[in-house]
Amino acid sequence: MIKKTLLYFVLLIGAVSFLYPFIWMISASLAPDKEIGSLVLLPSHITFDNYHQLIQKIPVWRALFNSLFVSGLVTLGVLIFGSMTGYALARLEFRGRNLLFYIIIFTMTIPFQITLIPQYIIMVKLHWTDTYLALVVPGLMNAFGIILFRQYFKSVPQDLIDAARLDGCGEFGIIFRVMWPNSVPALVTVGILTFMASWNDVLWPLIVIRDQSLMTMPQLVTLFVVGGRAESQLGVKLASAVLLALPIIIAYMFFQKYFINSASSSGLKG
Repeated sequence: MIKKTLLYFVLLIGAVSFLYPFIWMISASLAPDKEIGSLVLLPSHITFDNYHQLIQKIPVWRALFNSLFVSGLVTLGVLIFGSMTGYALARLEFRGRNLLFYIIIFTMTIPFQITLIPQYIIMVKLHWTDTYLALVVPGLMNAFGIILFRQYFKSVPQDLIDAARLDGCGEFGIIFRVMWPNSVPALVTVGILTFMASWNDVLWPLIVIRDQSLMTMPQLVTLFVVGGRAESQLGVKLASAVLLALPIIIAYMFFQKYFINSASSSGLKG
């Protein structure tokens, strides 16, 4: 009983220390400017002036739509193409299959900064800069998604696939009508992680997008805070950070049960 009490006490301290910066950020964004420096959790009165100024200074809602649109398409593409590639590597017999799998694993060790310039040159050659294509197409394939789908598809009984073939189901039908319903944990895990990675991406949009109407939320907030348009107003900066983090926080609060279940059942660790 003592060990259990101490464990819960340590976990409580860890939870409070982790949550405090987020709670203070939200509270400070609703506080008057003169009270932000005091680090008080409860302001004397709540004001939405910081959010009002933020909305007047930058097109927040357009950037929010861009982020949702781009992240949604990237996530859908990774689920479709990643599952197709993972199925081919797990269930189809062809020459060089294992070599291709090892090459995909190797690409995960290459820093993004190394491929940044070649990717940008390709976008320029295709005239895709300042378009949604530059934000969506490079993210449609994900090595992590391919590997996770491959490992999960290998655990699906071969008899189920053979029965589908006997019923006249083609390879695409097997993927989307047999493998997907039996791989919900892998789909949820890849979907959540891909959406979060796409939503939080800043460097690539900063390079390929100059048109403000096409900027994503992280890109616009970064330029707003670093570029001087916030005019050293700490409350407005905190309001922009809250609006940037809020969708991910809400999504995680809604999907946390499914994410934890899918991560544990699919063997995701770390």
